Amino acid sequence: MRIVEIKEVAVPIKSSIRNAYIDFSKMTASVVAIVTDVVRDGKRVVGYGFNSNGRYAPSGLLRERFIPRLREADPRQILNEEGTNFDPHKIWNILMTGEKPGGHGERSVAVGVLDMAVWDAVAKIEGKPLYRLLADRYRDGVVDDKVFVYAAGGYYQPGKDLEALKDEMKGYLDLGYSVVKMKIGGDTLAEDLKRMEAVLTLLPSGRHLAVDANGRFDLPTALAYAEALEPYNLFWYEEAGDPLDYALQAELGRHYHNPMATGENLFSMQDARNLIRYGGMNPERDYLQFDCALSYGLVEYMRILDMLKEHGWSPRRCIPHGGHQMSLNIAAGLGLGGNESYPGVFQPFGGFADGCPVVDGYVTLPDVPGVGFEAKANLYELLRTVAE
Repeated sequence: MRIVEIKEVAVPIKSSIRNAYIDFSKMTASVVAIVTDVVRDGKRVVGYGFNSNGRYAPSGLLRERFIPRLREADPRQILNEEGTNFDPHKIWNILMTGEKPGGHGERSVAVGVLDMAVWDAVAKIEGKPLYRLLADRYRDGVVDDKVFVYAAGGYYQPGKDLEALKDEMKGYLDLGYSVVKMKIGGDTLAEDLKRMEAVLTLLPSGRHLAVDANGRFDLPTALAYAEALEPYNLFWYEEAGDPLDYALQAELGRHYHNPMATGENLFSMQDARNLIRYGGMNPERDYLQFDCALSYGLVEYMRILDMLKEHGWSPRRCIPHGGHQMSLNIAAGLGLGGNESYPGVFQPFGGFADGCPVVDGYVTLPDVPGVGFEAKANLYELLRTVAE
């Protein structure tokens, strides 16, 4: 049993949308295919992976460091003890050989891409959906039969007025979502409140709307928004300040008393632990958005979950960023609180399997071996081109 080939392609995400910090007109993502010599159902097993939106394709890191390390590894060193499958933990250690602690930047994205592909291959070799494999290995076989998902959108876009924003959000509600998220911080507070209030006309209450500032605010601005947002009783107020400014987050938590969310731009267990130690987050109120595809993959994500347990946090307070099927599998298999969804943007990566509709804010997963990419036609079409 061995890896035959590893391929990487940088794919453009061409979009005119923007959040409070960046536009996505030149954003890219890495797509990886790990080709094995294992055959299942008459087909060679290929594991696929990609990085979440918001970080550019780490092609150089993949091609110069991490893919060569995996290619050069002794095939016996990457297998489980029985020699019947690849071992994601051993592979992770090989990928990180020669890497110093700290500096969790784009390196974590490159490893996360490969880690996703490895887990996809491992589950396919076992003939199980990834969520089932994770539940069997780490949760005594318990699988959540459905997962809460919210629809993320509400980006700033040229020519997008309040009616267009409302039409977008109504579309998500019509698809079955019960909670929607929109961007703030890319305009004035007064204008953002107008945008929020337009969306709220479609919703039963503020508890069905989340807002995301993408780390744009300094402390005075974060507090000004907090004061204005408090009466709306929103689902959450997300990433007000720089993700590494734990003091800002802690101070904000002393003033804003409704749920907050952050963590999508923290890429290691150590940074996540610092947020828990110093960020003033409340395990009974707030949400954590660490994204395995950006933070060294599922191997590291499980270390984060272990750390959270030690600090009194339930995995149900984790609702990952990214809107991809990998996190959806983790949510169902390891008992997270839900998952982000991008039904209208970042295609073909956003959204879940075809034929699994969202019903009252929840989605089921297909009974397909691996992550389930093959059940999402537009995404699988792209992934196949990389492998072939």
